Amino acid sequence: MDIIESAGELRARLHDARMAGARIGLVPTMGYLHEGHVSLFRQAVLQCDLVVASLFVNPLQFGPSEDFAVYPRRPEADARIAANASVDVLFMPSTEEMYPQPPVVSLTLQGIHDHLCGRSRPGHFEGVATVVAKLFNLVQPHVAYFGQKDAQQLAVVRRLVRDLNYAIEVIGCPIVRDVDGLALSSRNVYLSDLERPQAAVLRRSLLLAEQLVSQGETDVQELLRQVREVIGSAALATIDYVEVVDPDTLTPLTRLAGSGLLALAVFFGRTRLIDNTLLCVPTP
Repeated sequence: MDIIESAGELRARLHDARMAGARIGLVPTMGYLHEGHVSLFRQAVLQCDLVVASLFVNPLQFGPSEDFAVYPRRPEADARIAANASVDVLFMPSTEEMYPQPPVVSLTLQGIHDHLCGRSRPGHFEGVATVVAKLFNLVQPHVAYFGQKDAQQLAVVRRLVRDLNYAIEVIGCPIVRDVDGLALSSRNVYLSDLERPQAAVLRRSLLLAEQLVSQGETDVQELLRQVREVIGSAALATIDYVEVVDPDTLTPLTRLAGSGLLALAVFFGRTRLIDNTLLCVPTP
């Protein structure tokens, strides 16, 4: 595996592969890799001739009071994980490499970022869209892989590709969970010994919603009431949001007809965790 830190070297490394007709896959990450990231690497390796993983903690997507300075980082261990997963190129730029000067051009969003995490983290998805666009321009992948756990991010990236005419296929990969159902996340490391077992309540609340819908419940407010009740049974949980939205536009729904995305964000102490599931109304 090649470890590359400069944009110029990355372009040069990919040029010959592109000229040879190689199918290039990109997996953007912020590092502190876990089995969720590895599942993306494996999918990319199966479908592409050359796989590029990026490892970059993007300052543009962190607010002033968020955890950019202390976001978990372990680049040497991440490199070993990526190599073991058969990644071909690991792009590990510095902040100065990605942003040689404070950017005066960035992407703005309308509508799709106004609620869910976008409401709680103003400016976050503009930062995501900007860095993803830069990575797309540098790598020029045929396929890009993102985890379904960050459902709003996935929706933003898909709209970015559509609106800016990128010739890139965006593939969302299933959430990978721990044995108790908690979605794998780099931020799970923040959880205390008391908070960690209580965080499993998130998956239990999603499973309850799936069960209710399978039994015919389509009233969103009733679904939300019962989901909040389950989460509230964990003494250390503080709900940021629990919503049911359209899976593509992320517009809030009042009644399920077909499918809806149940998305939630919950604090355990200072650790904010997100999760989601797709609710599908049974076909008569």
